Amino acid sequence: MQKEIHKHLSRDPILKPILSDNIPPHRGAEADLFNDLIRSITGQQLSVKAAATIYGRFLDLYENKPTPESVLATPHDTLRSVGFSNQKAKYAHNVAQYFKENPLTKKQYEQMTDDELIAQLTEIKGVGEWTVQMILMFSLGRPDVFPVGDLGIKNAMVKHYNLDENDKKALKKQMKEIAEAWKPYRSYACYFLWDSLT
Repeated sequence: MQKEIHKHLSRDPILKPILSDNIPPHRGAEADLFNDLIRSITGQQLSVKAAATIYGRFLDLYENKPTPESVLATPHDTLRSVGFSNQKAKYAHNVAQYFKENPLTKKQYEQMTDDELIAQLTEIKGVGEWTVQMILMFSLGRPDVFPVGDLGIKNAMVKHYNLDENDKKALKKQMKEIAEAWKPYRSYACYFLWDSLT
């Protein structure tokens, strides 16, 4: 599989020099949309280290097994006390409410396309397209996701492809056009682009 991915992506002469074997593992069989969404919300606009600390404290509230019902039963101030912002505490309750009313089974979401999952999960207030794209990539291991709104991807593409970032609309269009050639492995191209910034 990795050989096929490298062969396909190396057709892009700019991407070719930054290809590596450094592909992050996805959660696969351990993927849990409810908890992974809360983890992703926790990490919004925070460093990886700070997000991990706060999410660890959150898990401690539930002996590592939060459920929609237990999160809904947790007072707003208790969620704030583990490090959630006011907004993120509300979003955690929104996610819990949604999953209580719409319990998505693993079988169901495995049969849904990326676009279907994005459309469904972004109905939750506080869950945007980028958040679901991170879930698709890092939890579910979907191979062809392109988070055009991600700052790291933008910075890497501006750097490597010498793109003009002054016109944001034109930049997004250019990024999407370049990424067309990466299909059906756009997720992997993104992993390499992120990696190239470290």
